Amino acid sequence: MIVWLGLGFALIILAVIFWLLLTRKLREKYALLWLLIGVAMLVLTVFPGVLNGLADLVGVELPANLLFILALALLIGVTLHQSFELSTAEDEIRRVAEEVAILRAETERLDTLLTAASVSTAASSDPVLPGRADAASLDLRSPAPGHLDVRDADGSTA
Repeated sequence: MIVWLGLGFALIILAVIFWLLLTRKLREKYALLWLLIGVAMLVLTVFPGVLNGLADLVGVELPANLLFILALALLIGVTLHQSFELSTAEDEIRRVAEEVAILRAETERLDTLLTAASVSTAASSDPVLPGRADAASLDLRSPAPGHLDVRDADGSTA
């Protein structure tokens, strides 16, 4: 009876792993580890003598103790790997957040320059400039706030 229960559990675990893979909820690099665990469960369920042989080979008195030691080692390994992945992801998130902040500041600076240029162009009485304050007619390289270099289509300043 216990063999059938173990066999059913191992097959359910393998089916869940395959389902998670097919629905892309589990990445391949993690799936290999879980597939190995599922296959090991299946082998130990179908051939319980393998655990007895491993226990004798290693010198562990009870095969159940070997199973617990292996499970503990596996959990420590998975935890260490997940901690490594988390640290890598945190570094990447921090880098992307810094890039977004820099781009947002640059966008706000350019919006301010365009707003100031359109206000100054609309207030200008020069018939050549109205309607020409677009991104192509502004020199946006100047970091000094309030300094606009509005150019005509031919590149000359007004």
